[in-house]
Amino acid sequence: MLTVMDRLMPGMNGIEVCRKLRENHSDNPTYIILLTSLSNKDDIAEGLDAGANDYITKPFDFFELNARIGVGQRVIELQTSLHTRVQKLEDTLEHVKTLQSILPICIHCHGIRNDNESWKQIDKYLTQHPDVKLGHARCEKCLNECNYSASP
Repeated sequence: MLTVMDRLMPGMNGIEVCRKLRENHSDNPTYIILLTSLSNKDDIAEGLDAGANDYITKPFDFFELNARIGVGQRVIELQTSLHTRVQKLEDTLEHVKTLQSILPICIHCHGIRNDNESWKQIDKYLTQHPDVKLGHARCEKCLNECNYSASP
């Protein structure tokens, strides 16, 4: 969201609005442009420190305001794109963690291949790792036996 607001408003002023908006850590942050007649350096610094992304003094040039709104829109698009990519990376990482937690089980002897690439009996392994998810594979011994018995 992009907002252009005056610093001097009845009720809650622009500085207070900026601070409130920045307290809310949203996935879609607001790009804030303060448009005001207060033009000394302390006023500008206070507005930016409160959370405004830009500060324009009155009287303002319409073309400059329009250009700064364009900058704000580009920043919002970049933030949205970045958020989407971070979310996809987090989802992918979760999927990889799930896949890494699946251990191969030999469909013949029911041994489990551990992280050291050695095979262990399932009952011993599961006693030590009760949270493991299982998948199918063949240990070398069973694979060799199958190949040996299948040869002419």
